[in-house]
Amino acid sequence: MNSIDSVTLEVADTTAAARFYSTAFGLDSSHVRLRACEVPTTGFRGFTLSLVVSQPGNVDALVGAALDAGATALKPTSKSLWGYGGVVQAPDGTIWKIATSTKKDTGPVTRDFDELVLLLGVEDVKASKQFYVEQGLTVGKSFGGKYVEFATGSGPVKLALYKRRALAKDAGVPADGTGSHRLVLSSVASPFSDPDGFVWEATAPLAATT
Repeated sequence: MNSIDSVTLEVADTTAAARFYSTAFGLDSSHVRLRACEVPTTGFRGFTLSLVVSQPGNVDALVGAALDAGATALKPTSKSLWGYGGVVQAPDGTIWKIATSTKKDTGPVTRDFDELVLLLGVEDVKASKQFYVEQGLTVGKSFGGKYVEFATGSGPVKLALYKRRALAKDAGVPADGTGSHRLVLSSVASPFSDPDGFVWEATAPLAATT
């Protein structure tokens, strides 16, 4: 395994979720797949998805489109030491961060994004890092027991690990949560679950998903 082939969000209403992601972010099943699910989940689900963009104006455009489409603001857009960004929660409960490392606009504002990043909130970053290395992933960046980013090549989604409580704080929500992550990852590897209960499946044809 050297990449994520796809990310599937488990949602109560796939039609409504597909409409939201298309309207708000211009995403389709080539970016994020959807699957109907009623498994109980409460509080923080232990992950966030991030859209990394090129300039602040694009952050504002995407956050604004998400709010207009029914998302809830968790953190208003603002400047920080690292750049500019904001956090919203989609109607299906998934938390999205829209961010850029640039502090000034340098071109026309669009709703284009450069990267889609999945951050898994884990209890032990070093242990989870070793687990994924043993599955075949290569570490791209590592900051001790705080943050790890994998070199997932040309795959559509980048994968990173962050301390669960730190990730919840970054998202603007309490770290407590129970039940399903409502997230399934796919790769060429055999099915497995990681130390924090995130489920991986063997990659299925796109036509087999909603």
